[in-house]
Amino acid sequence: MDVRVRREVDALLQAGHEVDVVCVAEAGAPRRERHGRLRIVRLPLRHRRGSALMYVLTYAAFLLLATVVVAFLHARRRYQLVQVNTVPDTLVFSAVVPKLTGARVLLDLHESMPEFYATKFGAGLEHWAVRTVAMLEQASIRFADAAVTCTEQQREAFASRGADAARIDVVLNASDEAIFDPRRFPRARPDGGFVVVCHGTIERHYGLDTLVRAAALLRDEIRELRVEVFGDGTYRPELRSLIGELDLDDVVWLADGFVPYDELVAAIARADVGIVAMKRDAFRDLTHCNKMFDFIAMRVPAAVSRTRAVEAYFDDDCFRFFTPGDEHALAAALRDLYRAPDLRERLAAHAAEVAQPYRWSRQRELYLAAVERLLADVTTPDAQPRAGRR
Repeated sequence: MDVRVRREVDALLQAGHEVDVVCVAEAGAPRRERHGRLRIVRLPLRHRRGSALMYVLTYAAFLLLATVVVAFLHARRRYQLVQVNTVPDTLVFSAVVPKLTGARVLLDLHESMPEFYATKFGAGLEHWAVRTVAMLEQASIRFADAAVTCTEQQREAFASRGADAARIDVVLNASDEAIFDPRRFPRARPDGGFVVVCHGTIERHYGLDTLVRAAALLRDEIRELRVEVFGDGTYRPELRSLIGELDLDDVVWLADGFVPYDELVAAIARADVGIVAMKRDAFRDLTHCNKMFDFIAMRVPAAVSRTRAVEAYFDDDCFRFFTPGDEHALAAALRDLYRAPDLRERLAAHAAEVAQPYRWSRQRELYLAAVERLLADVTTPDAQPRAGRR
């Protein structure tokens, strides 16, 4: 389900590698699956959201089971490379047996765990638990032979706590343009409407409540406003309640969960504006939202909450920026975009121009270069190109 992982798996397969994916179980999916040079092994665990203790227990159980399964698979397959995708960082130790027998280990640091933990559970960065997470982060990076992460800001955060920045490459969360392809789904905005779209996981920190409250402020001013939300997540019931509380059922449309990619991309192509309303905190100041790159790929202008990592890569002529968590600021941004269709076109064009080096075609090269550097030094006896994926 993780789009970054899917892109990386596809890149490895296209480069000629054999790939095993070891992951948590998915409802209704087989425990083992094979598609050509791709094998999928689903472990009998399900990710459960809840308290900090529940997170620790779930991740610890997965770490133990993955360690055993990867060791067993390695005995049969002799992996040359094992890649581990966070969170948490300590999952990298599931590759201990392949590493001890000569395989290389690549750690993909999707998120910065100390900031992630601090914001999720309301702890300060100096809290003992957060400092412990930071120590585990650094131990995990040292255990790996190399690492990749999603933004320069995350790499700086890792380095500030002691990691060697030279061992960490940045591979941005660019969109897969084979899916988000404006040639397959040309821009086709409906006449007489003003359609605003947001998609992805529905969690509180993605700011969908800000979007709904902004819609309430604009409903009488922009009569043709329609907000479309695609996705699912733990915040969905609260979001649905907020829509009803503000009497916005005729303005805000909430899809029945995740939809097929073609349906989603077609909806984005019909939209006048895309929304990235992520809240701002110590963690999200370091990250990018995948949906931002989806809008750029589809040439859809976007209103984007102002965070440090976004500002580091995109200037004020790429998006209509607004203050995170401020529905009045988002309403003002949407009002400006509604009144100025030419502004929407300029923003979309400029964002696409600025994002040229961030496209997946370029990020794919950076990712594969990191893989090939590790494979060039591998010492396992198996000469076949294989990469274990966790």
